[in-house]
Amino acid sequence: MTNFKLLTCAGVLCCLIWNGFAQQGGSDCIKANAKSCGECIQAGPNCGWCKKTDFLQEGEPTSARCDDLAALKSKGCPLEDIENPRGSKQLLENREVTNRKKGAAEKLKPEAITQIQPQKLSLHLRVGEPQTFSLTFKRAEDYPIDLYYLMDLSYSMKDDLENVKSLGTALMLEMEKITSDFRIGFGSFVEKTVMPYISTTPAKLRNPCTGDQNCTSPFSYKNVLSLTSEGNKFNELVGKQHISGNLDSPEGGFDAIMQVAVCGEQIGWRNVTRLLVFSTDAGFHFAGDGKLGGIVLPNDGKCHLENNVYTMSHYYDYPSIAHLVQKLSENNIQTIFAVTEEFQAVYKELKNLIPKSAVGTLSSNSSNVIQLIIDAYNSLSSEVILENTKLPKGVTISYKSFCKNGVNGTQEDGRKCSNISIGDEVTFEINITANECPKKEQNETIKIKPLGFTEEVEINLQFICECQCQSEGEPNSPACHAGNGTFECGACRCNEGRIGRLCECSTDEVNSEDMDAYCRRENSTEICSNNGECICGQCVCKKRENTNEVYSGKYCECDNFNCDRSNGLICGGNGICKCRVCECFPNFTGSACDCSLDTTPCMASNGQICNGRGTCECGTCNCTDPKFQGPTCETCQTCLGVCTEHKDCIQCRAFDKGEKKETCSQECMYFNMTRVESRDKLPQPNQPDPLSHCKEKDVDDCWFYFTYSVNSNGEVNVHVVETPECPSGPDIIPIVAGVVAGIVLIGLALLLIWKLLMIIHDRREFAKFEKEKMNAKWDTQENPIYKSPINNFKNPNYGRKAGL
Repeated sequence: MTNFKLLTCAGVLCCLIWNGFAQQGGSDCIKANAKSCGECIQAGPNCGWCKKTDFLQEGEPTSARCDDLAALKSKGCPLEDIENPRGSKQLLENREVTNRKKGAAEKLKPEAITQIQPQKLSLHLRVGEPQTFSLTFKRAEDYPIDLYYLMDLSYSMKDDLENVKSLGTALMLEMEKITSDFRIGFGSFVEKTVMPYISTTPAKLRNPCTGDQNCTSPFSYKNVLSLTSEGNKFNELVGKQHISGNLDSPEGGFDAIMQVAVCGEQIGWRNVTRLLVFSTDAGFHFAGDGKLGGIVLPNDGKCHLENNVYTMSHYYDYPSIAHLVQKLSENNIQTIFAVTEEFQAVYKELKNLIPKSAVGTLSSNSSNVIQLIIDAYNSLSSEVILENTKLPKGVTISYKSFCKNGVNGTQEDGRKCSNISIGDEVTFEINITANECPKKEQNETIKIKPLGFTEEVEINLQFICECQCQSEGEPNSPACHAGNGTFECGACRCNEGRIGRLCECSTDEVNSEDMDAYCRRENSTEICSNNGECICGQCVCKKRENTNEVYSGKYCECDNFNCDRSNGLICGGNGICKCRVCECFPNFTGSACDCSLDTTPCMASNGQICNGRGTCECGTCNCTDPKFQGPTCETCQTCLGVCTEHKDCIQCRAFDKGEKKETCSQECMYFNMTRVESRDKLPQPNQPDPLSHCKEKDVDDCWFYFTYSVNSNGEVNVHVVETPECPSGPDIIPIVAGVVAGIVLIGLALLLIWKLLMIIHDRREFAKFEKEKMNAKWDTQENPIYKSPINNFKNPNYGRKAGL
């Protein structure tokens, strides 16, 4: 019985869970009200379209073909007739990352070195279904480096220039430890050549410095040396440079950075690691500051070098920080800001805005510039950060990183890995999801690349917005009312101006009263039973808020939710509601399928249905004897207990005494009796037959013990202990002795208590007497009429000298 209840509950729970999932998944599909297969598959990744011609029931709209996959199967749509295209991915270019050691005999060209895999792939995207691929990055050993040193040549950098003049060969020697293919270039900047940034007097234009200092004319930016592998040439050309000067403290370095970034041909950038070292001891001007000099045109982000000199500084404003970030990123340039201690805070804030940039502290005379460059390069190259180009509308991307030492990252941290050494390999898991189809249904291309690197992954996005069966459609099909629509995917897609399931009506006929007559039941004035809309003389049933509840029928007179309920469930969860009538599952009956035909719950422990005292109806015992009740008619509230009911017969047969002693042979022969020696010999409860243990008193006030049981054949078996337990009489002598002893002891105790109280009382009285005695005071004052009997006399001559 318990197992049956558990199975029933589990079955109902499974039904509820399935219905919940069906409603959740099918809800989006049905609510989309899709008129075609293409609209259906765009409603969600779990939506399918049934192209079976006779799938729809009478009164169901075309949109009912679109539903959750499980719901379509349950409605009878074969799997081969369900259109459910899935997304996919295809690798188009997938070269392995390069395993190359420094000093190898084979010298590879930069374009032959691969650090990122794959290089090109194609994704077929269905709306709501993400496509995932892995991207591998491996930092190659001996990877070529281009380094451009951009230096502030304002007067305050005079001593720094002296140290930079020998930078070429010294830096070459240090960089040989990292790469065998290293090139270096040099550029300088001062300020825009207009007031108030510089003095425009002729003398100051020739020599902006004061006193006898020999300075060069001010300029905005000059490309002194394009990238070269000749360190001596760097020293030679930089050695010829002279300091210049300007008026204000901030410098025009942003103009110079922009030209270095966009003038790739003049600078000589290769598709390798590109480093820009920006050296200064001052702040910077940015977009908007040009208005001070009357310059209002925003920087155009284009190259304006003539004879290696920036010629449009007086025409275009300084670039903004965002503009610089864009151009540096587009050209894969990593920036190292080598600035003095005074401006560290400013450039660290700037670093936070420019990806793949670093800040180093420059000594007052730039003597530590080589170590600063090495440290900054190691810092930049130890971190890889992925970025993607602009995504098409409705497309989202997410990253998950799998870095060194088991460190994983998600969301923004999923784009990057840190502490990467040369030869380390890291992996990124990238999810791309289309949330809607593009209006023009055109393919799109996006690119993903590590910041500061020229390599990238090209991804071609192809959107699945139509079903395969739509390409097989038959235009102007005879199946669509003499060619008024295209028959595709099992349904008609009507031409403009035509409506109806088979495109049988024009839009002008929709409200015709003559057609409404076809949508009324006989002897009824309700159109489509008030549950639908009459279109072209046919009822199209309306949809319910709960997408699992459906109207159907020629006149929308049927539904699957107005059947009888039991326990709050339609058809008790044991049947299917069809046209307001329950069709019960096997083993259930009744208008709400709430009557179980299973007799297991009525089975008593003795193997009888309802203990033979009733009938099993709908899984519940209906007791025919009104005295009995309970799940299996086992309880009788007004009946004597088994032990009391049978004790007289057992007493007369076992001990030949009791009230039925005279009629024992007539009334008490209905059971089999077995005598046992002791209570331990009685049958125990673990036997198959129901058993009752009894303890009763006989006429002599003795206790006798027996068991009563009924086997499956209805035979009554009684086991009785052959010797009753009779209580022995009381022992008088000990009782009397005890009473006497108790009286004596109580008397002695009372005497002792009286004596003790008297002693305490006497001691208190004595103490009180002593206290009063000590506190007594006697009167010692003299009597006023008393006179002493003693008189004192003094000789006047006593003590005088003789002879006086």
